[in-house]
Amino acid sequence: MQRQLLKSKIHRATVTESNRDYEGSITIDETLMKAANLVQWEKVLVANIDTGQRVETYVISGPEDSGVICMNGGAAHYAKKGEKVIIMSFARFDEMEISDHRPLVIRVNAKNKITSKELEKCHI
Repeated sequence: MQRQLLKSKIHRATVTESNRDYEGSITIDETLMKAANLVQWEKVLVANIDTGQRVETYVISGPEDSGVICMNGGAAHYAKKGEKVIIMSFARFDEMEISDHRPLVIRVNAKNKITSKELEKCHI
């Protein structure tokens, strides 16, 4: 059996813009994508810390070191400029892999610059 677990997340990113007229997705600074082990077109879950809303979408690459976090298309209705979000990616793991797995957490400041990169600590 396989289980779907959190692979990585960008924690408390600030939305820099919302573009309803774009086809869809979330644009993420390529530096943040690399740090969080995200690739173009990867499915992500975006949780809005300010409103509690969540939306699934896919990632497109933004300019490196730009700090861009742009909600596009329908996803733009779920997070507005200035709101804080958690961007989460998931992966499937075999039962034997689960005990060793720890998700990667990228923490950022208000300008979406990386402040820490660490494996999630177990809280059990």
